[in-house]
Amino acid sequence: MATPFKEILAQPEVGQRFEKVRQFFFLRESTYDMTSRCNLRCEGCYFYEGDKQHTEDERDPAKWRSLMEAEKGRGITFVVLAGAEPGLVPELCQVCYDVIPLGAIATNGLKPFPPSIGYKIHISVWGDDDESQKWRGRACLEQQLASFKNDPRAVFVYTFTRRNIDQADFVTQRIAQQGGKLTFNMFSPTVGYEGSGPLTWDVDAFHRTRDKMKELLERYPETVLYSRYNAQVHTDPERSLHARFRCPYPRCNPDTKLGLGRSFRQYRTDLTWDRAAACCVPDTNCDECRHYAAGSSIITARMAQHVDSPESFKKWLDYVDTYLAVWVAGYEKSPNLYR
Repeated sequence: MATPFKEILAQPEVGQRFEKVRQFFFLRESTYDMTSRCNLRCEGCYFYEGDKQHTEDERDPAKWRSLMEAEKGRGITFVVLAGAEPGLVPELCQVCYDVIPLGAIATNGLKPFPPSIGYKIHISVWGDDDESQKWRGRACLEQQLASFKNDPRAVFVYTFTRRNIDQADFVTQRIAQQGGKLTFNMFSPTVGYEGSGPLTWDVDAFHRTRDKMKELLERYPETVLYSRYNAQVHTDPERSLHARFRCPYPRCNPDTKLGLGRSFRQYRTDLTWDRAAACCVPDTNCDECRHYAAGSSIITARMAQHVDSPESFKKWLDYVDTYLAVWVAGYEKSPNLYR
């Protein structure tokens, strides 16, 4: 029998954590490709798949300001700047921040951002410098660490593949030595990559990755922004996030009246958008999607699926607390409730 929700909230640590995270229920997200240029060519890149890579870049700051003002007017409160590499157009990122000051930038971290841009900065890490050279065409880690040393905006995002699981120890140690923050991502293949690419998953790799995530979470609690529930749902070898929770992004969701189906847009570099293709990481194969950005919206939107017991709701609260700590500037993660 399910525990009544009011009894779950009556537990002091649960009720307090719910009050902490519910203050951010106002967040309404859309994403924006800032440029089609990049200083890397990564194996299985999301941007260079599908039609979006062929759009013209809009370089006029005034037009970007007009777009952001319009987005603010329709209720968008949180922006995610991506593209190929937004670090190549910091002046456009500044315009976005000046209009909507809550958001995050997804970057390869080879170029620092001006301090005046107060967004969270997600730095994509694929392993040590040798691993980066192999799969990204350039040694990245040490330059990333140098570019964002002592930068409170920075969150290093370690993207697990089946080939770099053991390297996570070294990378986490390096980031911890620098006093940085780290979260985890799962390589999720694009529609043109699944099944044949060298970074695709097998069952053993899923299990080894889950074990490694939990191990690092325990060893580096001051560094790793994650929870055991994050590890559980993102490394499920049988079910993607979409299969397990049903993705609410427009690409998978026909509902235009509620939630992300109503509000979310994914703008291309020419400031157009296509609802049929709009999701947080366009051109990902939905049946294999375990991406950290996807989970941040998919799982947080599924509170109703986690209110049958105190344990289940604690897992959801840990996930939301992790999501906010990773994505929202100034939000501090609390200790995980579910152990």
